[in-house]
Parts: sequence; structure tokens; C-alpha cells
Amino acid sequence: MITTESTPISQTNTHDSLLAICLFAAFSNGEQCDAERDEIARYANEMDADNLAELSRRILMGKISLTSACKGLETNENRMLAYEMARAICEAGGSISTEEEEFLTELRSLLALGEGESSAVDEKVDFVALAPLATAQDEAISTDSSGMILKYAILNGALELLPQNLATVAIIPMQMNMVYRIGKANGVELDRSYIKDFLAAAGIGLGSQMVEGFARKLVGQFGRKLGGKTVGKVANQVTGSAMSFASTYAIGHVAQTYYSSGRKLTAPDMKKLITPLQSQAQELHTKYLPEIQARAKTLDSADILSLIRGGTQV
Repeated sequence: MITTESTPISQTNTHDSLLAICLFAAFSNGEQCDAERDEIARYANEMDADNLAELSRRILMGKISLTSACKGLETNENRMLAYEMARAICEAGGSISTEEEEFLTELRSLLALGEGESSAVDEKVDFVALAPLATAQDEAISTDSSGMILKYAILNGALELLPQNLATVAIIPMQMNMVYRIGKANGVELDRSYIKDFLAAAGIGLGSQMVEGFARKLVGQFGRKLGGKTVGKVANQVTGSAMSFASTYAIGHVAQTYYSSGRKLTAPDMKKLITPLQSQAQELHTKYLPEIQARAKTLDSADILSLIRGGTQV
């Protein structure tokens, strides 16, 4: 953990403090630091998210400390929000490493959160992030993998349109459930750890994907300047929806190719497939955007939890 003297974040800049804490969370697992950093840099460049790229650079150079980031949060509501996002990022892969647990312990202390407050957040995030893969959905594994993948892509595109942090946290578990169902349809029983390894081999950064989702929500909440104008919530949500739709679509089709071929694809093979599939999906998102928007209107927090826990078919 970087704890050197650093340039403080202005206490009036809540947006940057929250983003910085998300980045610290993504970087807290030393084994994944390089991969997560590369994914975040890619996102920052694609989205022209100069504040995210600059914050990432300053953190990795030791010019911002976790202490200074936490000092930029003046309300308990924002401190709770920071901890919720950090917990979700650390738990994106379904487990928390020793390094991530040490980071979260330090963060709780710096945010001055009581045990009851942090425990309530832990319970809420765990309920979504650690939802069981074996659900009622197993009883009706579809042989139409393309149709199922499209449904998951539409659902995750819809989740990105919702304001709740819970919706962002739900995207990765839904992707894992999709891969689980594809594997089972091809005669392979998967667990969370195996799916996490599959996604890493395909070049999907789980923590960075969560950071991207939260960054988009924070931009929607606080706004940011781009070309002299404030970027609004609606445009940012549609962009986020396209990215989640595309990543889910690409993951699904790579998984189908991988498991239907007897798991013969290498990691480089899978990474070569991901990019063109994401490009194809970006175009498909425009076609399916009305359906995605309609799907979003049918979802609330209870619906999201029911989907994650297998009480409702995708």
C-alpha cells in the first residue's frame, strides 16, 4: 500500500476522492496490479476520462495516498459509498485476497466507519457478489447458446442504465452465471474460481470492469468537463450500457467457442476473439437499445436480487 507523503485531493472534490479510492481498491491486490492498471488505462483513453487516467498515474507514482483520498470525503454518506464501491471492486472475482483484506481494514479505519456500518455494507455486497452459481436456472439449461448470450447482454446493458450501485455490482455475477450455464450445456461443471481464471485468460479484468462501471455512475452524478461542456448523465449511461452489452456478448461467445471445442483454445486465442466480438456487439447495441431501455424500466432492486439468486429466468 502506498502511504508516502503526497499531494492532497481538494476536500471539495468529492468526485476525485471517490474515484481515487476505487483505483486504490483495484490496485490493492499486488498480483493483479499490472493487468488492472492496463485495463483502467485503456478505459480512460477510450472514454477520454482524463481525471481517471491522471488519478491512476498519480496513485501509481505515489503522489496520492489513501489517507489524502479519504480526507476528501466530508459526509458519512460519501464515506459509506466509497467503502461500498471498494468492497465490491475487491470482491469482483468472488473472493478477497489477504492484500485486499488489509486494504479494506485500513480503509475502514481512515473512513472512521463503525463496525455496524461496515458490516451492513459487507453483507449487502456479499449477497450479490457471492451469489451461488448453481441455481434454479440449471433445471432448464438452454441449447440455444446464442439466444441466451444475447439475453444476458441485453440484461447487463439494461443494468448499466440503472442508478443503483447494486446494478453495477450485479453485472459480473450475471456474466459468471452465463459462463457457468454455457459450460454446463457443454458437459463441463464449473465453479467460481474456474470461471474467474477463464475470464482472466480471455483478458477480462474483473476489478477494472467494476471500476469502469462506478466511474460512469460518478460522472453521471457529479458531471465532468469535456471540450468546455459538462458531460451529462444520459450520454454516459448509454455509453456504459454499450460497453457492458459488448463485454457480456463477447465473453459469452468466447465461452461457447471454448467449451464446445473441448477447451482447446489458448489464452492468446481467446484474446484474439474478444476484440472483434466486442466491435460487433457495439454495433448490435444500437439495434437492441430500445429493447435494453425497455428492460431497464422493468427492473428494480428486488428484481436484480431475484435474477442474481436464480429466482427469475434471464
